[in-house]
Amino acid sequence: MKMTKIALACGAALLGTVSVAQAELSANIGVTSNYMWRGITLSDEDAAISGGVDYTHESGFYLGTWASSTTSEVGTEVDLYGGFAGSSGDVGYDVGIVGYLYPNEKDISFTEIYGKLSWKWIEGGVYYTVSSDIDEGAYTDGDLYYYVGASYELQDGWSLGATIGYYDFADDGEAGVGDISYMHYEASVTKDAGDFGALTMSIGEAEEESGSDDTHVWVSWTKSF
Repeated sequence: MKMTKIALACGAALLGTVSVAQAELSANIGVTSNYMWRGITLSDEDAAISGGVDYTHESGFYLGTWASSTTSEVGTEVDLYGGFAGSSGDVGYDVGIVGYLYPNEKDISFTEIYGKLSWKWIEGGVYYTVSSDIDEGAYTDGDLYYYVGASYELQDGWSLGATIGYYDFADDGEAGVGDISYMHYEASVTKDAGDFGALTMSIGEAEEESGSDDTHVWVSWTKSF
């Protein structure tokens, strides 16, 4: 479930960046020791490999797809997304829609719309579930996820990042569901190695309502083309 790159992401094909009618086609690949998404593991604490392809027009319009391995039971996750992004001075914006598809488990797919704002090194955003194949509990219609994050570049390719997010489930507190909404926290340090990609070490924790309040530490490598 690819998030702006607070998230942890990556590409199915090794495509070079090319110019196509004032547009750009790019790709990315990556591996991680634990596929973490919004404070929880989607790979059952195991390693995952991922990748994606993106098309971006100079107008700000973009389309993309991203896929990742998850667990042996769920199989592959495929994300399809599109939107419009731009900036005015130090303020950036991004609005779009993303679908999370699971070919092996079609009854857990769902779709969100999102909006994000950034100012210099700070970013915040909201995701709203508009359609879901899940009838009850988490990831149903009406769920809200919002976050604020920061990233700061140091010298020699080093950077620091941090995120606080809250998942507000529409069915939270309902009979038979219980308290399931939760907050999570994450911090990371990244080293950009140029042609060799970027290596990130992260640490994060979610409230017990998430199903696991253990502290997670994971390492990820990504490379864009």
